[in-house]
Amino acid sequence: MNLNSIMKQAKQMQSKMMQVQEKLAEEKVEASVGGGMVTATFTGQGDLVGIKIDPEVINPDDKEMLEDLVASAVNEGIRKSRELMSERMGGITGALGSMGMGF
Repeated sequence: MNLNSIMKQAKQMQSKMMQVQEKLAEEKVEASVGGGMVTATFTGQGDLVGIKIDPEVINPDDKEMLEDLVASAVNEGIRKSRELMSERMGGITGALGSMGMGF
């Protein structure tokens, strides 16, 4: 494979990566914990865009439970967002590996 061919393929992959990144910014994943008491919503890029808390779980005498639920929802949302990103980018990074540029 010559250098011009490699550069052309690299530019094509860069363009595909940018398209995937744009789509990921529009995609959403949700993580719900506590039987739906707390739900965190993330973009496919991992940005937290919303938290919904069921009023029934708001108890001033047990704020630790609410804190734990929020932390769990956020952590699960981050995991789902990373999973989505990995899934969407898998084809592109796989192609880089086949070119000898594995990451």
